[in-house]
Amino acid sequence: MTGPAAADAAPGPLVEILKPGDPRVPKAEHCVTGELLAARAAAHPERVYAVFADGTRWTYAQVYDDARATAAALRDLGVRRGDTVLCWLPNGRHALRVWFGVNLLGAVHVPVNTAYRGALLDHVLDNSGARVLVAHAQLVERLTRTGGGRLEDVVVLGDPGDHLLPERLPGSPRLLGPQALWARPEEFSPPPDPVAPWDTMAVIYTSGTTGPSKGVLVSYVHHYSTVTALLDDEITEHDRYLLNLPLCHGGGTEVAYCMLLYGGSMLVTDGFRTSEFWDLVRRHRVTMCTLLGSMTDFLLEVPPAPDDRDHPLRAACVIPLNRQALDFGRRFAVDVYTGFNMSETSAPLVSALNPRRTGSCGRPRPGVQCRVVDEHGIDVPDGRVGELVLRADRPWSLFHGYHGMPEATAAAWSQGWFHTGDAVVRDPDGDFFFVDRIKDAIRRRGENVSSAEVEAELTGHPAVAMAAAVAVPSEHAEDEILAVLVLRSGAPFDPEQLIAYLLPRMAHFMVPRYVRLVAELPLTETGKVRKEVLRAQGITPDTWDRAAAGIEVTRERVG
Repeated sequence: MTGPAAADAAPGPLVEILKPGDPRVPKAEHCVTGELLAARAAAHPERVYAVFADGTRWTYAQVYDDARATAAALRDLGVRRGDTVLCWLPNGRHALRVWFGVNLLGAVHVPVNTAYRGALLDHVLDNSGARVLVAHAQLVERLTRTGGGRLEDVVVLGDPGDHLLPERLPGSPRLLGPQALWARPEEFSPPPDPVAPWDTMAVIYTSGTTGPSKGVLVSYVHHYSTVTALLDDEITEHDRYLLNLPLCHGGGTEVAYCMLLYGGSMLVTDGFRTSEFWDLVRRHRVTMCTLLGSMTDFLLEVPPAPDDRDHPLRAACVIPLNRQALDFGRRFAVDVYTGFNMSETSAPLVSALNPRRTGSCGRPRPGVQCRVVDEHGIDVPDGRVGELVLRADRPWSLFHGYHGMPEATAAAWSQGWFHTGDAVVRDPDGDFFFVDRIKDAIRRRGENVSSAEVEAELTGHPAVAMAAAVAVPSEHAEDEILAVLVLRSGAPFDPEQLIAYLLPRMAHFMVPRYVRLVAELPLTETGKVRKEVLRAQGITPDTWDRAAAGIEVTRERVG
């Protein structure tokens, strides 16, 4: 198998790559985004960093020029070192240049999921404290249903399509056009104090708990430690990675950062489509990818063909590692591996290539300590379910707090260990197996969904008195969402009308598939819903199924 075209390659990596387990903190020139951009552009300006689905290529020289031009424009808008800047854009060149431009200033990149709307969007605006938002034109109207946070400037990019821009937004920030985000590259000047490896690179919002979404503070060392641990240890400058996960998640930003670190390239797309996958891999010479949940199911459903193994793809990180993942590797002659990670961590569990056992998350990588404990923090024997807790040897390689939420930060740590909130089992051989989420999170289509946020929207419906959202099994791995409702006395109710009510108020991946009506919810003595009872009951004969009713909810394409 071969990598990208020889013209895209250049000899030797520029930076020292510290192996997982090395307790040293990498130097700024080896891990800080702006330093890496400058070094790559100087050493091999014509090498391709990114290829987009339309075939457009972006060289390292162009990346650095675009990032500097963006940074100079953001500085003119008042952005300074340490400021948060919201980026609400789909995958593409603009999303990347905003990220890199923000970091060149020593500011903090805050990517926002393009599916966010309603209360979840309002929370992110408020919690981030950002004064500047860069948004796609097709998303701006959603801001009218928020409090506006502390925004002073909203820079609008992209084709609005049929979406009309509002004349005024809550809080009256300025609405600026694309020209506000461009300056001349030579107008950029670095911040007076150099950016340090332990400075905050980004705030990544995660909906993985029962409360409001938390903004995970990610340092440059944190991101560096993650990509050098979870992504293939044999990455070279000849590799091209398929970036098909959103750049608002670690799964997307880690790929972009990884290719910058190793001097490789990536193919940037706006999502996964079964019918396009192998064509993109072959046409753009993709050598590596990440596959989540049902992606391997969908690829295996395609009828076998003589050219199943005729492609450049050599390795895939597949999460979770189920039977389909191993079948995918065998059928298409691709090395597969897996791992466990959260926005807060740096890939503490990683498997070997082509593991034989399904369900495993791998073993602790060098440089991290992992334990399985009970509710009192006491280690449990192998084979018994407990919570995964961990810590790392390298300073700053785990998250350094939740933005604006000191209480949540303190609660996540106990006796010097980070508590993941995930139930796992360790076997006598040292492999870890994921069992369930201790917290009431739901994993759907690669997204962590907070049950509390779903329930808040459900109870906003005039007919709903009480609501509980729980995970139920999906036929394509991960979860589906079951909403169990208690109705107000005498209130008319139609499940299809409920879905119509929810669509403009929440991200598509949060909309329940199943709706079940009950007279009362099972409660504890302190009034908390016993969700384990609802999960055990699952899909009952009287449960309404949105899919069976022919109602499809998909992500709104932006751009």
